[in-house]
Amino acid sequence: MKPHFLQTPIFLKITAFFFVAVTFFFFGKQWSQSDGYHHLIFFTTTTTLSSPQVFISPNFNLSFNDSALNPQIETLQPPQPSLSPPPPVPVDLVKKFGIVNENGTMSEEFEVGEFDPGMVDSESDNETRIENSVMPNASKFAIKRFGVCPSAMSEYIPCLDNAEAIRNLESTERGERFERHCPSQGKGLDCVVPPPKGYRSPIPWPKSRDEVWYNNVPHTRLVDDKGGQNWISKDKDKFKFPGGGTQFIHGADQYLDHISKMVPEITFGQHIRVALDVGCGVASFGAYLLSRNVITMSVAPKDVHENQIQFALERGVPAMVAAFATRRLLYPSQAFDLIHCSRCRINWTRDDGILLLEVNRILRAGGYFVWAAQPVYKHEEALEEQWEEMVNLTTRLCWKFVKKDGYVAVWQKPSDNSCYLNREAGIKPPLCDPSDDPDNIWYVNLKACISQLPENGYGANVTRWPERLQTPSDRLQSIKIDAFISRKELFKAESKYWNEIIEGYVRALHWKKMKLRNVMDMRAGFGGFAAALIDHKLDSWVMNVVPVSGPNTLPVIFDRGLIGVMHDWCEPFDTYPRTYDLLHAANLLSVEKKRCNVSSIMLEMDRILRPGGRAYIRDSLAIMDELVEIGKAMGWQVTLRDTAEGPHASYRVLVCDKHLLRV
Repeated sequence: MKPHFLQTPIFLKITAFFFVAVTFFFFGKQWSQSDGYHHLIFFTTTTTLSSPQVFISPNFNLSFNDSALNPQIETLQPPQPSLSPPPPVPVDLVKKFGIVNENGTMSEEFEVGEFDPGMVDSESDNETRIENSVMPNASKFAIKRFGVCPSAMSEYIPCLDNAEAIRNLESTERGERFERHCPSQGKGLDCVVPPPKGYRSPIPWPKSRDEVWYNNVPHTRLVDDKGGQNWISKDKDKFKFPGGGTQFIHGADQYLDHISKMVPEITFGQHIRVALDVGCGVASFGAYLLSRNVITMSVAPKDVHENQIQFALERGVPAMVAAFATRRLLYPSQAFDLIHCSRCRINWTRDDGILLLEVNRILRAGGYFVWAAQPVYKHEEALEEQWEEMVNLTTRLCWKFVKKDGYVAVWQKPSDNSCYLNREAGIKPPLCDPSDDPDNIWYVNLKACISQLPENGYGANVTRWPERLQTPSDRLQSIKIDAFISRKELFKAESKYWNEIIEGYVRALHWKKMKLRNVMDMRAGFGGFAAALIDHKLDSWVMNVVPVSGPNTLPVIFDRGLIGVMHDWCEPFDTYPRTYDLLHAANLLSVEKKRCNVSSIMLEMDRILRPGGRAYIRDSLAIMDELVEIGKAMGWQVTLRDTAEGPHASYRVLVCDKHLLRV
């Protein structure tokens, strides 16, 4: 006989409700894990330097009502009756972009929420704060405030100013002292680098091309040495840059016109988009090429004219400290459409031409080498011998001598391997071993051999600018990634992804009103972030950094007409303090945390970020508490933001503002 209460309507209702709830929970969980569900694809890596993997955001395609979850955003919405359901999202506010579905094809069947103006920073609020804290169970980090470094370190570059390591070098005759020698573990930067006395907010671009504040780079050595060559002059509290150089004292514009007339095939801003200026001085060559739609990587060592790269970056011109010495430069094979050396003080023919062979490695197939130097035009015996040695070496490299006019000579690299393969037996330099990877560049010694071009023509067939910015590179196929779908679709999806995000930043965070000139993407992928800045007409340039902990995508970045460099974020970067207006780090720190100290990376970010600059860190929610505490310890104003996926997503954006440090 069953108890009477089991037959009551109340018990039956409770039982039915319980089974319905369990059933819905089961099906809901199964649906969220279904293989047929559309996901957005992200790149990440394992803890070792093995091949990267493709992971899927578990929160993609989920809609959230931000106004119901965030009372601050709610105040910006029109008042709604308290009992009324929330209105549907207007169609014109929904942004779409492509993804790659499980079949390897593009799909637009998902939606991304709008950026809400309520997430805009208050520039007048200098108080460090945390918004939308949703980490009640996260471990708490207590980091003591970092001290200020001595004023003598105001221009400190850790891996280039390591006096102890330089003293212990076995040899310095080939420029070894100008290469990277990073502090050993435990001896790295542990303080905040101060600005020089009287430092002030940099003059904005484009005015900065022609003048900068003296107190920001308080050195007159170049004025004393190069003032007569129209490089630089001092005028009261400013340095002025007339636009000249040692070989073009009448100005860079006239010099560029001369090169174009010499070789009409050198079409700046079309087939010639990415250039390298070796021994760049104050980078006037690159500064004036910008107006011709050419982006130039200006490089020079930290030598007797040690502040030339600092002047270049203060002007807002792409530049970094680098030297032709004993190691490969940190650029991929076939990176540059044109390489320029004007009185760069490099002996190209020494050691069987090993330095010019490095130029050959990074020069694109069919690209041009422009040399303006005394051996080109002077008739002294020693200089004539140097010219003959140069002609002999370039002939053995299969370079075509195009023209010599006045003090400028131009050569062109071959477009394929036919000349290399038809050389007489025993001719030096030899071809590199087929096992040599010309894109293997991190701490790799120079090799006295010719890097062969890919037989499939990869790298030689880039389209002209600006079409190449959005054209998938042939060299996508050579990137070592575990991709189970089309690489071209990945390329397009990344571009669309960052375009949507930058559109939101421009609209909601007023990026066009910010002084964004020198920008660094610390984990650049295929360069989609930099391409989006160009698409949205932000007057800036981007240093695309490809970490050694992930796939080497640098060839693709250069193929689309952008610049970049390889780097290990467990070590300092080769640039002066206070050289970037914006640092962008997406899914970087949670990866590098498995390899090195996150505090060290963020102190390096502080070193290279200008006062008044900003860092955007998009990363896992699990690491945000630690990043917030480190940012506060460095004196940054930090603000934690939700992503477009909403407050329940596993990612956040940490917006960090650096203020001028008064010492």
